[in-house]
Amino acid sequence: MPFQPPLRALRLPLACLAVASLWACSRPAPAPEPVRAVRTLTLTADSAGTTAEFAADVRARTESRLGFRVGGKMTRRTADLGDRVRAGQPLAELDPADLRLGQDAARAALRAAEANHDLAAAELRRYQELKAQGFISGVELERRQTTQLAARSQLDQARAQASVQGNQAGYAVLTAPAAGVVTAVEAEPGAVLAAGTPVLRLAHDGPRDAVFSVPEDKLDAFRALQGRAGALQVRAWGSTAMLPATVREVAAAADPSTRTFLVKADLGTANVQLGQTLTVLVAGPRREGVARLPLSALFQEQGRSAVWLLDTASMTVKLQPVAVAGADANTVVIAGGLSPGQTVVTAGVHTLSPGQKVKLYSPGASPAAASGAAAAPAVASAAVPAAPAASR
Repeated sequence: MPFQPPLRALRLPLACLAVASLWACSRPAPAPEPVRAVRTLTLTADSAGTTAEFAADVRARTESRLGFRVGGKMTRRTADLGDRVRAGQPLAELDPADLRLGQDAARAALRAAEANHDLAAAELRRYQELKAQGFISGVELERRQTTQLAARSQLDQARAQASVQGNQAGYAVLTAPAAGVVTAVEAEPGAVLAAGTPVLRLAHDGPRDAVFSVPEDKLDAFRALQGRAGALQVRAWGSTAMLPATVREVAAAADPSTRTFLVKADLGTANVQLGQTLTVLVAGPRREGVARLPLSALFQEQGRSAVWLLDTASMTVKLQPVAVAGADANTVVIAGGLSPGQTVVTAGVHTLSPGQKVKLYSPGASPAAASGAAAAPAVASAAVPAAPAASR
């Protein structure tokens, strides 16, 4: 006879099945979307002027790369990086042995040319006397005159060569052409240098320039400012003092690597240091009828700038694209898309959706009170499965 479980043993599984079916059929409704608190701002008509900033550094108006005018082995360098030098001060030296030998050879050639010229001059005088007495022909006298002219030319050449060799011997010492500061050292003692190889870089004392790069779209604006005194304002790093500057030079060609144009602004004799970091400020034209909003009010929607407008009657928000004219400190200047009197959400913009109901943020409201409406449905739904468990 097959085994038949008692009826009481089947009641518990059937009860569990009924509870499970009841739980599946009585799934709690989704919690309503919470009413978010937002900060707002009512727009007013305003005017704004944008200011462009560029990073610059201080350079000397004249900066020379100094090198020897003759080749040789550098034996000594008396100036180091950062040294302040005066005009005519020795900076480096070459081995002068070969240059002195060349100078001695030129002097010997000069003495030989002088002796040859003296001999040719004496012979010419003697032949002039013989011609006057009728002992020689005019052709012979002309030959002696030609010889004397050639000797004189050789003497002039020897004198010039001796002067050149004397100058080259003096070029063994590299001197500062003007007072200034050594900004770079490009050769060390012991190096064999060709004529003109850079040894030092010297920033001359005098006017200073603020040098910076600008993009192509700003090029025409800077060319229009060229020569206008005080057209730019310059601020040194860590300082609030403004220095006037004048656009002195705008590059005619773009840098091949950065595709920007180099601009040099004259700082005059301002108290700035070489290599110091500056900020160049260029004030743009002021625009009327614009609106100012905090940066927190702006967000991107499908690649366009937009804000949330608040309908105070229904307390719902609406998406509004805007045209941005630029930034001014911590605010953004809106040139189009908004009108005075409209209310714009300025905080919490990334959690909103079109048509969502909101409420105005109150600094005194507690976070628990604000989230109470959302927490209550969750508590009620959690109590649903408790009844079957109790009946069991």
